[in-house]
Amino acid sequence: MSLNIGFISTRFSGTDGVSLESAKWAEVLWDDRHISFWYSGRSDRQAEISYVAPEAYFSHPENLWINEQVWRCNARSLLVSTRIREMADYLKSTLYDFTRRFSIDVLIPQNVLAIPMHIPLGIAVTEFISETQMPAIAHHHDFYWERTRFSVSAVKDYLEMAFPPTLPNIYHAVINRPAGEQVSLRKGLAPLLIPNVFDFDNPPPKPDDYAQDVRQEIGLSEEDIFILQPTRIVARKGIEHAIKLIGLLGDPRYKLVISHEAGDEGLEYKHMLEDLAAEENVDIRFFSGRVGEVRQLDPQGRKIYTLWDLYPHADFVTYPSIYEGFGNALLEAIYFRIPILINRYSIFISDIEPKGFKLAVMDGIVTSSVVKEVRRLIEDKKYRESVVKHNYEVARSFYSYSVLRRSLRILLTGLTGLKSAIPSNNNK
Repeated sequence: MSLNIGFISTRFSGTDGVSLESAKWAEVLWDDRHISFWYSGRSDRQAEISYVAPEAYFSHPENLWINEQVWRCNARSLLVSTRIREMADYLKSTLYDFTRRFSIDVLIPQNVLAIPMHIPLGIAVTEFISETQMPAIAHHHDFYWERTRFSVSAVKDYLEMAFPPTLPNIYHAVINRPAGEQVSLRKGLAPLLIPNVFDFDNPPPKPDDYAQDVRQEIGLSEEDIFILQPTRIVARKGIEHAIKLIGLLGDPRYKLVISHEAGDEGLEYKHMLEDLAAEENVDIRFFSGRVGEVRQLDPQGRKIYTLWDLYPHADFVTYPSIYEGFGNALLEAIYFRIPILINRYSIFISDIEPKGFKLAVMDGIVTSSVVKEVRRLIEDKKYRESVVKHNYEVARSFYSYSVLRRSLRILLTGLTGLKSAIPSNNNK
């Protein structure tokens, strides 16, 4: 039976984890003839299958004002409560409109019922699902209790109510095992573990002519070793470890290229990395000005590349993160058959490491053995090929679309039975 699926988020645009994973879910659902529609505050999905409510975007001025009033304090005023309530009621009305317009059968809220970046939207989605009894799969990427900035608040009642809610018609999915354990302990729920995935059954396309000049545009010579740090410049990415690694490798051919920008958490961290690179005599290239969500030309007429244009040209990937909800960059590097340095962040230890990947692994510090392994992975072509081939096959077993397809079929089978017991006019 074909279903109309309604995805909900503050944003479906760009290369953030929620946008990327939701697109993968929609692709897999389409293989089973389910049609996806999109509700968000900002969207790059096709207009004819999208419903954009600007107030649902987490950076909408009203939501930013609300966030300023409710975090890092213990009490809120009547005015704040009133404005949260009014915005939630308005957003709920747009959800009714969205589901009527596209005859939605099942909702998939994407992270809006997990991390409270938009409290009114979380309330609106929770109340809409409660009022209509519409079946839903709440896909949770990260939770408020995992972020220190949400530890002190004046909205504990709303957090308990909606992040996530405990309603019988909502099935819950988490991307890592520790998150599932915490949801069970805190909410008494039994979420299904669905890790992030890639289409490992279909290898990436070979580089086309557009991206053939990537190395040249970065400023690399044919002899240089292209080491890619495919992340934003924020402290939890541990980029200082990548600089330390290259400093210890002690070869001027090794160039560190960072693909994304700074700014989300200020520029101090970037300045620290620049100072450290100078001290370690490491050549670091910040290439974010030439990397975008889509291929295009910048105002100077220069090519803008996507991250996937960079991967095929990289010789090695560094991913020394201190914390990750899962780790998409790890799967991306494996997908493009590139060896990788990984830091043993907690989710890697619990969920990924036991799968048996062959990686250069550091445990908080870059040791001489780590440097030796990285050098071998880069310079020993036969060893490198055996490692990336092994990693691809392991990822194909545990993180392919077929794994996602089985999980979604389990959830939708249960929800289809649930939907049959719901009066058809509940969402009208």
